[in-house]
Amino acid sequence: MTVTSPRTRAPRARRPYSGTREINEQSELGAVYMRTLIRAQRRLGLFVCLIACGSLMTLPLLFTFTDVGRVKVMGLGLPWFLLCVLVFPMLLLAGWFYVRQAERSEREFAELVERP
Repeated sequence: MTVTSPRTRAPRARRPYSGTREINEQSELGAVYMRTLIRAQRRLGLFVCLIACGSLMTLPLLFTFTDVGRVKVMGLGLPWFLLCVLVFPMLLLAGWFYVRQAERSEREFAELVERP
């Protein structure tokens, strides 16, 4: 017996719902997917904010309760020097870290919902 053409009348196997379809249809599973992504990004944002704000709040305490405020660096008081040299790079680093981790989280989420 020789097959000359594929079976076009045979029923095709159905693919299970993908996660993106669940999200688009706003099903309960899609809502769970979205809550998971939002919760992960909220947790990341709070963590970065806590670290950045926590380290910034320690500077006034350091200046108040120690003699650091009287030290001069290159003719500039150490508090001003630290605020100019330490704070801005730290905030840039925190922003870079947040963006990098948020993109990683979104990539993992996309891989999760696009799996068949």
